[in-house]
Order: sequence, then C-alpha cells, then structure tokens
Amino acid sequence: MCPHTPRCPEASAPDREAAHTVVSHPEQGWSLLCNGVVIFEDTGELLPDGAAIAPHRPTDLVFDRPAEVPRGDSGHAPAA
Repeated sequence: MCPHTPRCPEASAPDREAAHTVVSHPEQGWSLLCNGVVIFEDTGELLPDGAAIAPHRPTDLVFDRPAEVPRGDSGHAPAA
C-alpha cells in the first residue's frame, strides 16, 4: 500500500516510472520504486511480476531520412 499523497501509480500503469523512489543504488545502476518496479540507469525496468521492459531511450529511434528544413518562398531556409 502506497503511503504517498497523491498515491503512486500502479506498476501496470503507463506512468509507473513516476512513483517515488524508496531505495536507490546509483553505484549499481538501479532504484526501487514505491510500486515495486525496479528501474535501471539504461531506462530498462523489472516489474513486480517478473516481466522485463527493454530500455527505451529516445536516442534509440531510427529515422528513414533526415528531418526536412522548412523553406520560405525564396527557396532559402528562414532566418533564425
């Protein structure tokens, strides 16, 4: 039972990482949250039921092509 107000999100909730940290071991790269989730410094997670969540860093996204720069009517990039 979570003693925090407002209550921490459940381990099955999409925002489970917002729960309060109850044990932190930065030298080992992990922390235990109030909802029983173990989070790792590589953004991976271990849920209380034993399920593993793979690391999910935004830098892992793959793009097929570079982002396009918006162009003005003159064909040049707009001034900053």
